[in-house]
Amino acid sequence: MTGTTPDQAPAPDALELAALLCSRVCHDLISPVGAIVNGLEVLDDSNKPDDREFALDLIRKSAKTASARLQFCRLAFGAAGSAGAQIDLGDAQNMARGHLEDDKTKIVWNLPRLLLPKNRVKLLLNMLIIAQQTIPRGGTLTIDPIGEGESLSFRVVAAGLNARMPQNIADLLSAAHAGPIDSHAVQPYYTRLLAQACGLTVSLAPDADTMVVAAS
Repeated sequence: MTGTTPDQAPAPDALELAALLCSRVCHDLISPVGAIVNGLEVLDDSNKPDDREFALDLIRKSAKTASARLQFCRLAFGAAGSAGAQIDLGDAQNMARGHLEDDKTKIVWNLPRLLLPKNRVKLLLNMLIIAQQTIPRGGTLTIDPIGEGESLSFRVVAAGLNARMPQNIADLLSAAHAGPIDSHAVQPYYTRLLAQACGLTVSLAPDADTMVVAAS
């Protein structure tokens, strides 16, 4: 009797991939949206000035976070224009900073400002998500160009305290990976698909005390 073992699971079809990506986006948005709801509940339940100021501050910060995540996800995972569309790397930089930069994590953006095919820009943003996961305590993400013009690709160096290789991500980026894909694995898997669509391969590897995500 033959069958498909867990390590030989078929790749998700288009419908399943769409569902997994939607789950990923919802996961990114549930926290700030939930915080907004909590803030509104405090406003409804308390007339104390301190409570109301706390609630309004929570709502402002959470709404800003939710907006930044939505804009980033729209570009990183969404259609972002018609087929063949090009995207300004300056816009990508703004969205990356809005979503990924905070008190712990900073971005050093060494890319030229130019228009690139949308899949290359989507690839870059997804590479940044992966790089951020390697420095859970924060640090610096440095983005450098590889090549030039419309064939430009990217190298992201993540430097931070206790930089680490997230479990399974390097394998998921490899075309040799044939295991199951779930909502936790879909983002690196999608990054691999974007790289393939651009005629590139993407990798994650340690380099001294940093982690490097590169597409070439």
